[in-house]
Amino acid sequence: MSSHTPHDQAVSRHGWVRAIVVALAGLIAMAVVAALGLWAAGATDLPQGAFPRVVAATVVTGVGGTVELSGNAGGLADTQAGLTVIPLSVTLVGALVVGVGFLRPLRHRAVAGAAELAGWAARIAVVWLLGLLGLALAGRQTFKVSLGDDSLSDLGDLFDVSPEAGFTTDVPVTLVVGLVWLAGVLVLALLVSPGAPLPPRLLRLQRSVRPAAYAMVLLLLCCVVLGLVVALVVAATRGHAAETFAVILLGLPNLVWLTFTIGLGATWNGRVEGPFRLPMPQVLDEVLRSPDDSRLNLGTLAEHDSRVWWLLAVDAVLLLVAAFVMAAHSPAGTRAWRHAVHMAVALVLTVLMICLVGRISAHYGLSVLGIGDLGGDLSGELYLRPEVWSALGLAALWGLVAGFLGGLLAGRRGAGAGAAQEPTESGAGPSGHSGHSGRS
Repeated sequence: MSSHTPHDQAVSRHGWVRAIVVALAGLIAMAVVAALGLWAAGATDLPQGAFPRVVAATVVTGVGGTVELSGNAGGLADTQAGLTVIPLSVTLVGALVVGVGFLRPLRHRAVAGAAELAGWAARIAVVWLLGLLGLALAGRQTFKVSLGDDSLSDLGDLFDVSPEAGFTTDVPVTLVVGLVWLAGVLVLALLVSPGAPLPPRLLRLQRSVRPAAYAMVLLLLCCVVLGLVVALVVAATRGHAAETFAVILLGLPNLVWLTFTIGLGATWNGRVEGPFRLPMPQVLDEVLRSPDDSRLNLGTLAEHDSRVWWLLAVDAVLLLVAAFVMAAHSPAGTRAWRHAVHMAVALVLTVLMICLVGRISAHYGLSVLGIGDLGGDLSGELYLRPEVWSALGLAALWGLVAGFLGGLLAGRRGAGAGAAQEPTESGAGPSGHSGHSGRS
């Protein structure tokens, strides 16, 4: 008779070795995607061998960590810079790899104890934080900034202006936010996967939360797949393949999830000033490049290209499919109005997440003798922010309608399937027993 307890067997299935594999696989996958994206964007030409450090900083921002920009231009000049953006392609790849690795040793089980799940997550978290610490310490660099043409260079020599720009990571903030990111990924993996075991006290989530969470993740991934197809077609037919692949590998979810919310009717406010180049379709860039702040929504985009109204139809189809999937995975007999409420709550939370992670803010500038930015290639500003409350209200409305219709479609499909099976189930078998005799 074996002396091993069930707890010991569980630990052997997902102990420290497997935790190291899961955590490092997630970080390595993120680093590979970031490196390929930055390579396609031309970052290998950065001076002073800075490419690996930029890759490390990109992975840090991919988990929500903070990268601070700094500058120095001598005693008579001042530099200012800031950057807030999450490369969601890197984020998504890391989340998928870590989530799959976390769930793999738990498969083929209906229930798992809370202590077991917490211990397994804690082991991954320890390795994850150590790896993230190494990346945060490596993600820092300083560059010399060229003043450009001869006149600016002479001005710099006259006033002893030698601009430097660099970036560094905020290590404590990065570790805290990175740990929260990991916890969110692991919890979401448990909620989304139909076959993932839950503690006995949380089994009720299988009936209420899991179908909606699964539908929302499927919706977001479908948006990414559609965006990937469109991007590949653009790369094959219109050229600029390197730039397109840089967008795919660094910010495809940023673009497609933004587009999804616009299709719902949401409005984003933004502005592009200076030499910034947005990794998005030309119509979006045209709307944002105006002297004043711009509003980005279906109406303003349609003034430049009427085809954007197709986003309404695409979003409607995607939401109806997601609602049907949610209803099909929900307990039989759930009323359509409950599906509507579940879909509305799930979609509001999903749109809120997009609004939080999809914000972009960047600016930089150089001033001499306090007279302000020199302009040209030495200054610029970019920001993109959502009107959150209106976006959430529209998401609730779309969710209620799509959830109700999806519930009706799933109910009719279930009724049709039941009617098709009724003759077989009601008839007696060869032994004369009814087909219902084995049911509880």
